[in-house]
Amino acid sequence: MNDSFDDETLRLLDEVKEVHVETRRDSDAPEHRTIIWVVVVDGEVFVRSVRGPRGRWYREISANPEGALHAGDRRIPVRAVHATDDSTVEAVSEAIRGKYGRTSPGSTQAMLSPETLPTTLKLSPT
Repeated sequence: MNDSFDDETLRLLDEVKEVHVETRRDSDAPEHRTIIWVVVVDGEVFVRSVRGPRGRWYREISANPEGALHAGDRRIPVRAVHATDDSTVEAVSEAIRGKYGRTSPGSTQAMLSPETLPTTLKLSPT
């Protein structure tokens, strides 16, 4: 399994403002999609739940880490793992500030609140 996305996918995810994340409660459950933000940090892809641990998509992908991002007409299969080290979480916060801070200041602040930080997930291709 490749641990990093190709350059074209990284560029797409870096440029797009919103993606749909596809999750399932378990492998037999119906697909659920939610619009979320995505950032690229040092060639790696990260997402975070604006609703913190209460977010449905976050709960689902935590329980069943196989999912997908939908960006434009592309479906990008992903596997999620928690980003737990402080330097990575802070780098993701900086990327969120840089990408969304000017256009969505209120939502950006919500994404930087203490309850959302532990929901930072690194996505890898499947």
